[in-house]
Amino acid sequence: MSIQPALEQRSEPKPTPASAWWLVSLAICFEIGDVMGLNFSEGFSLLLPTALALAAFATALYLVSHVMKWLPVSVAYPIWTGGGTAGVAALGVLALHEKAGVWKSLGVVMVMAGIVLLNVTPVNHGG
Repeated sequence: MSIQPALEQRSEPKPTPASAWWLVSLAICFEIGDVMGLNFSEGFSLLLPTALALAAFATALYLVSHVMKWLPVSVAYPIWTGGGTAGVAALGVLALHEKAGVWKSLGVVMVMAGIVLLNVTPVNHGG
């Protein structure tokens, strides 16, 4: 007796575009959280920040995997990582009092511009 027919019957509906954007935004928040946890883990030597960083990263991966049901990987992954990069840079400046020079600021603006360009490019789900 094969379980294949049972597996074929079980299918999850694809998220709507609105839920995909909600999920990618949430994944970006968890990505920022995991990097902040890494910052405070002191090389994985402190248990709580390490555990929080790993849990946040696992959650971010889980969320972005669901985003890829709707958005192609060439759009979903750069948005997730770019949003995380911009968020970490902003949080580093605002909360950790890192210096925000012209080049760092320009880099963040360019990352955000890349995300905008990915979003205005028509999505081709086919090959």
